[in-house]
Amino acid sequence: MTNTTAEAFAEKSPVVVISGAPGMKEREKNPLLHHKVREFDTQLKVFQQLTVASTVLSDAQTAFEEIDRVLHAALRYKRPVYIELPRDMVDVPGRARHRPRVIHETSNPHALAAALSDAAEMINRSRRPVIIADVEVHRFALQDELLKLARKSNIPVASTILGKSVIGEGHPFYLGVYEGAMGREEVRRYVESSDCVILLGAFMTDINLGIFTARLDPGRCIYATSERLSVRYRTYEEVRFKDFVRGLIRTKFRQRRLPRLSNPKPSSPFRPRGRARVTVQRLFQRLNSFLTPNTVVVADVGDALFGAADLFIHQREEFLSPAYYTSMGFAIPASVGAQLANAKLRPLVLVGDGAFQMTGLELATVARYGLSPIVIVLNNSGYGTERQMQDGPYNDLWPMNFHRMPEFLGAGRGFLIQTEQELDDALNAASKHTQGFCLLEVCLDQHDRSPALQRLAGRMAANI
Repeated sequence: MTNTTAEAFAEKSPVVVISGAPGMKEREKNPLLHHKVREFDTQLKVFQQLTVASTVLSDAQTAFEEIDRVLHAALRYKRPVYIELPRDMVDVPGRARHRPRVIHETSNPHALAAALSDAAEMINRSRRPVIIADVEVHRFALQDELLKLARKSNIPVASTILGKSVIGEGHPFYLGVYEGAMGREEVRRYVESSDCVILLGAFMTDINLGIFTARLDPGRCIYATSERLSVRYRTYEEVRFKDFVRGLIRTKFRQRRLPRLSNPKPSSPFRPRGRARVTVQRLFQRLNSFLTPNTVVVADVGDALFGAADLFIHQREEFLSPAYYTSMGFAIPASVGAQLANAKLRPLVLVGDGAFQMTGLELATVARYGLSPIVIVLNNSGYGTERQMQDGPYNDLWPMNFHRMPEFLGAGRGFLIQTEQELDDALNAASKHTQGFCLLEVCLDQHDRSPALQRLAGRMAANI
């Protein structure tokens, strides 16, 4: 639980952790109760480091106010909060006349006006501006505002890998994923040659920046997040992210034409080459042609994530990955939440064999709730990304028959895939089987890797 809460904090997800605890009266004389670690407040102290607000509901007179306070913090900062409930307080009545307090936070109007004026001047003087949209545009539900800003200003939009699908990738304003050396060369050149980079809700993380192979000059950047706003080297305090984005939409921009862009294109039809062994590159080419507007891609870390960066996502909010925190085992549990949140979307789960061995049994939860993800297990017999950096027997995994998991669970369908024809046949069968999950175990060479990982490895080697 601490690991997933830490990931939510790092990637700004408003998760509410509600934990039971020993009763307040049980704590007298410091007894050794089961689950106790050091002190009775040890668990609270741990979660205080992983959340933006926390509380222990030990006082019935203040409990409701405390709940309101931490829930407001979760919504305001889009980060997790922690509520601890001692078991002897569960049935204690709170204040009957409590009414939730409505909290409206606003920007400092003078700081907001100055920031917008500064930003407008920089944008209007620029020759080749570009917007980089990231995960906070998702978190604060600003996708419509992003499109309004792009249309009004005729400024193209790139995303980061963490913010991928912030807009549909078929949109005429969409440039592609910017991720330093990992991304497409034409996207990297366009962004890094821009004289005005407008970073909206962007995390300047190592993964978003292609393991720090990105080249962005702060002197040419407008950087706006929920916690910071700067224009070039000037910083503005007390300006809310939403207010700044909406203020930009109202700004008067000079007329400019949308430049010609090398937009990402849907994949051409895939023609299987019979008995040819499946490679990582061909796997993702086939998956690209498999995606529809009703597919949400859920990518685990490693080459499942790197390869997915080049997939064509049809609609916004149809790509999920832990592309900052990069904790293995994310994808299968995340697909549960994705499909329960939007039953119209069918998850396509991309997971390596190492990550599957950590959380693959969550397919039992998938079966329990009658969900229908299509799970692609990239089986390269170990930790493939690690092998690209330093290989050894510690990267090898005990072999498992992943495709037989449905037999073990008594639910779903399994496929063992070694050739392109088997891959094509299995995906066609999986698209028709919507009554439960499908698990496709794709056998890959140990040293095969995606084009994105090849690009990164080549450029990092050149730098070294």
